[in-house]
Amino acid sequence: MTRILLSGCLGRMGRAVAEAATASGRSSIIAGIDACASEGTVLPFPVYTSPDAIPADAELPDVVVDFSHHSALPALLDYAKRTGVPLVIATTGHTEEELLAMREASRTSAIFYSRNMSLGINLLILLSKKAAEVLGEDFDIEIIEKHHNKKLDAPSGTALMLADAISETFEGGKDYVYERQSVRRQREKREIGIHAVRGGTIVGQHDVIFAGKDETVTLAHEATSREVFATGAVKAAEFMVGRGAGLYDMNDLLSDCV
Repeated sequence: MTRILLSGCLGRMGRAVAEAATASGRSSIIAGIDACASEGTVLPFPVYTSPDAIPADAELPDVVVDFSHHSALPALLDYAKRTGVPLVIATTGHTEEELLAMREASRTSAIFYSRNMSLGINLLILLSKKAAEVLGEDFDIEIIEKHHNKKLDAPSGTALMLADAISETFEGGKDYVYERQSVRRQREKREIGIHAVRGGTIVGQHDVIFAGKDETVTLAHEATSREVFATGAVKAAEFMVGRGAGLYDMNDLLSDCV
């Protein structure tokens, strides 16, 4: 049984991860962390306000899963370094400084990082890379992402994952354009347009558009519930148990499943 310390346990994704862990039959949440926790917080496991608030004699988890806020990263990296417990980071919106800190920490700690835990999304990334290789510079590339009206970061981490994967297939990479109203000019070939829509209860939709002369190819993925991300996070947690120092991602997980 994989013992999980769940960061962000009071949030929507935190609750979904707890349910997915129980449903798996292979994992369990032994404790939670949430900055919004109080003495009146009641869950099937103890909840602490931060990693530093966990008692020294508390049961040590096999892995930490983080679905909280990117600002929680420093404390979690410190916990991983202090205890040797692997860390699964599923939170988005990290700054460049935080991403650098993550890479630095992976030299001595086992860290799994993905902006999207869905198997389907990661397949979309592979298909988008292949389409970019085949269609090349003759097609303009635009990415449209849609999420619920409570999502804080834009564009989504998944949209950036898609853009990064596509950009890598071109010599010299691509330039990301997030809005066009400020500059009146034609679209340039080096651009990948990235557009964010926020509304209602949309869980997550991503379209990758390859627009060429007289034809358009669109690759798309839609998540209809948060369960797909929660299930992926639990699988990542089980995958990370006993791993050595390094920075892991969904490609490592998928390769391990083949």
